Amino acid sequence: MAIEAAFEAERMHREQQEDQQRILDMEMQQARYEASLAERRYAACDPDNRLIAAQLEKNWEAALRRVRDLETRQPAERPSDVKVDPSAFTNLADNLSAAWNAPGVTMRARQQLLRTLIIEIVVDDDARDVVLTIHWRGGQHSELRVHKPRTGEHGCATTEDALAVMRSMAGRWSDEHIAASLNRMGLPTGQGKTWTAHRVASVRRVRGIHAYRSAEKDGEWLTMTEAAKALGVTNHAIRRLIKVGVLPAVQVVPGAPHQIRAGDLASEPVKTAVARKGRPCRVVDADTLPMFTDT
Repeated sequence: MAIEAAFEAERMHREQQEDQQRILDMEMQQARYEASLAERRYAACDPDNRLIAAQLEKNWEAALRRVRDLETRQPAERPSDVKVDPSAFTNLADNLSAAWNAPGVTMRARQQLLRTLIIEIVVDDDARDVVLTIHWRGGQHSELRVHKPRTGEHGCATTEDALAVMRSMAGRWSDEHIAASLNRMGLPTGQGKTWTAHRVASVRRVRGIHAYRSAEKDGEWLTMTEAAKALGVTNHAIRRLIKVGVLPAVQVVPGAPHQIRAGDLASEPVKTAVARKGRPCRVVDADTLPMFTDT
């Protein structure tokens, strides 16, 4: 399409030069005729009529000045005197790619090339995209859609692939695990840096991605390790309490880390189970007779 536009630009350039030269030749012809007519009128005038003779002489001089002005303009505007290669546009069309990607070509040269080939660009500001309609010389048109950034969106934004990983892992894993996974997958931050837990948390807050509750260190929800440390027991003991139903815990999905409410650690069943040293942590069933008494 660009090559066709270059050929059309060459044809239009030649036609424009021919039209300008044709107009200039017509003006020159008219000016010489008027100068010749003024000369004849001055020659036919009665010399004794000085007033008329003086006016005719002025008209003759004005006509001669116009001829001289046109003769001065003509060499500068004549196509044969302008050093323009007639096949410039054709050669440019044949070597358009080479001309654009040449090592020594400047941005200024590329701009001039585009201005030669493009007549106008019509911009339509759509709701989501900016639509550019390019009118090329030669009657061709092309359309280009450019994504319109949302408010706050910029070129250093986090990629959608990285955000998808965050959304899928945020309910199961901590920010440290998410950062390590993103780094292993080779997905950098918007600034091209490696991920850290702090950067993951910052992106989550901006994008509204909710982490699993125990990852938000506000004291309300705890991990299994944090609950074991608070009660002074092992993770195995906490796991048994959860299994028998003494300690409530939630999971985002099966297999995800347990999330324990900090307030549940102070419940009487949990205190009793933790205080029972060396005994299994189980719920006492009123209908079951114990094999051993507590005394």
